[in-house]
Amino acid sequence: MKKNIKLIALDMDGTLVNDDGGVSDENAATIKKAKEKGIHVVLSTGRPLDHCREIDDLLGRSSYIITVNGGEIYDENFTLVDSNPLEASHVRRLWEMTKEHDVHFWSTTKQGRFNSREPFEKEVEDYEWLKYGFDIVDDAARERVLEELHANPELEVTNSSPTNIEVNAIGVNKAAALAKVCKWLDITMDNVMACGDSLNDIAMIRESGFGVAMGNAQDVVKDAADWVTATNVEHGVARAIEKVLES
Repeated sequence: MKKNIKLIALDMDGTLVNDDGGVSDENAATIKKAKEKGIHVVLSTGRPLDHCREIDDLLGRSSYIITVNGGEIYDENFTLVDSNPLEASHVRRLWEMTKEHDVHFWSTTKQGRFNSREPFEKEVEDYEWLKYGFDIVDDAARERVLEELHANPELEVTNSSPTNIEVNAIGVNKAAALAKVCKWLDITMDNVMACGDSLNDIAMIRESGFGVAMGNAQDVVKDAADWVTATNVEHGVARAIEKVLES
């Protein structure tokens, strides 16, 4: 593999972190090694900032952090540098769908996070929405919801597990966010290695110079990748980074 990798983009859940939510010593040590060689290591996650700050501090501050699937980008001081909200009119329909299909919802807004157990109290239009999600165990119900979502050309529809659905504004994804970060760092997407396991990682895996799927990734993600590493509980991130460092 002959790649001039200058930035490593890492998804978190199912990728960097293990099933207990922690980062293995092997992953942490290899990330440190990459940083010592001058390679940027950027978290690129569906999580909001407050759910990844601790891990970012543990690994040593990233030059940038991509959160909410690209809905927000923060710099190394946790200062917001880019925001891409979801229009309230779309969220209004998503909320109606939640009730029509009687399914679990979850969301990220600038005012906080809401879900079926802790719902929002004001009107949809009173919040600034970044992402809206569903978790639907029933396959038929999930397909009905997906059918309507995919029919709307103004929505970016992905997932971070086989039973969930994640909705951002169209064009808001991890690849688009990484392209912005690359521009700010004066590099290109050809200089990026991206690692992930779910549909919200496919865009950055496809558009990076070296796209890596985890061993536990969904099959469609593996098909999109240049290489498949070990699983998230077998230090797959460390193996992928070592492959880059050895090239």
